Amino acid sequence: MRKLILTMSMSLDGFVSGPGGDIQWVFSGDQEAIAWKVENLWNASLIIMGSRSFQNMAPFWPTATTVFAPPMNQIPKAVFSKQGPAILETAVQGLRKARAQADDTQSGQLPPGAESWAQAYVASGDLADEIARLKAGDGKPIIALGGASFARSLIAHDLVDEYELMVYPIVLGKGEPIFSSLPAPKPLTLVSSKAFPLGAMVQIYRPA
Repeated sequence: MRKLILTMSMSLDGFVSGPGGDIQWVFSGDQEAIAWKVENLWNASLIIMGSRSFQNMAPFWPTATTVFAPPMNQIPKAVFSKQGPAILETAVQGLRKARAQADDTQSGQLPPGAESWAQAYVASGDLADEIARLKAGDGKPIIALGGASFARSLIAHDLVDEYELMVYPIVLGKGEPIFSSLPAPKPLTLVSSKAFPLGAMVQIYRPA
């Protein structure tokens, strides 16, 4: 059975984004932290996310050139949305844009895996049932990486097997939390931690 890992960037005071969805503080330029994130992402057999994150990411990644683009494009995706297959229209439009841009370049080719966004599995059933279906079978972990409300639902329904929290040296004061919908306190066990040169620290927890 595949385990589900929730990976999130977080401020010291527990917010995954600031007011208005600001996440600029995540892009600290810490190359060691970035390299860790990329390596960790390649360890996934599936990336899952909520509908809002999917609609933001699907048009972006097929034309992106950052170090995150290869794993984000090449690893299969699943989007959780009550819209059903209609949610994929955002990805289809993004793919058209990517093809148009590729035609304007010398290569004339899309980056490997760009089409995977339009081929994402759409999970529109009961959250716990869909997660159980995706976990079934062997393989590398499932990584959940977007967004806050989706993360809160996974946590509240006790579906997360491991938390990978990249904590940044910043205090936001207010913003989007992910642990605000707990029905009861949830003890966690610290598995490992690693500090990076510019002050970020990844902390890995599992349910106690």
